[in-house]
Amino acid sequence: MTKDSTQRFSNKVQDYIKYRPDYPPEVLTYLRKRTGLSEASTVADIGSGTGIFTKHLLNLGCKVYAIEPNTGMREAADAMLQETYPGKYMSINAPAANTGLKDHTIDLIVCAQAFHWFNTAEARTEFQRILKPSAQAALIWNNRQVNTDNFSKDYDRLLRERTADYNEVNHQKLSPADFKAFFKEGKYEKMIFPSYQEFDEAGFLGRANSSSYVPTEDAAFQQLLKDIFQRHQVNGRVKFHYDTEVYTGEV
Repeated sequence: MTKDSTQRFSNKVQDYIKYRPDYPPEVLTYLRKRTGLSEASTVADIGSGTGIFTKHLLNLGCKVYAIEPNTGMREAADAMLQETYPGKYMSINAPAANTGLKDHTIDLIVCAQAFHWFNTAEARTEFQRILKPSAQAALIWNNRQVNTDNFSKDYDRLLRERTADYNEVNHQKLSPADFKAFFKEGKYEKMIFPSYQEFDEAGFLGRANSSSYVPTEDAAFQQLLKDIFQRHQVNGRVKFHYDTEVYTGEV
């Protein structure tokens, strides 16, 4: 990769907070049923970023260890969550492979929009160490659809052709074989929950620029984004469609 993965979002924090998609409520409902997640759970949110998913866990009543090595993203989450959830929100500056958590103390590990940045083998060893016996991990992504309509096709084509490492860091490169290798005995469950975001031009640019591979300082690239918006906007709006993918199982 062209950058240390723990630093890729350092100049993207405000756009990330404002424009990244949230997660459908059905995801929490599913995790409660599938993993036993409850208000009594102690959860490690690994690669917690700006706390988008962390906040949902805290609202449920969980105690959450938010593990995030990027200073800007972690501090943004701290500012939003620390005073609001005293005693429940624990912020830790650490990588996925060395969380500093105690052995076998975690009821559920959640990785929301983060697992593809990890060294999978090292993370698996660490997850096995901190999870309680029979506890599960949940790997979650808001998977932007790239063939829904002409807007989504044009946008994805621009990223593939005009950004330095979109194809390299795209989490969709993960295959079923990767998940089988990660989860215990190759057993896991995959669920999909649809969602979408709708933006005006400023919001569309913010959403694009929240991605680590988009060159925010490249005026020519930013103009290409504006051109795509103008070609495809309807009543001044465009829509991103997502499949929120959730992979759960023991590690």
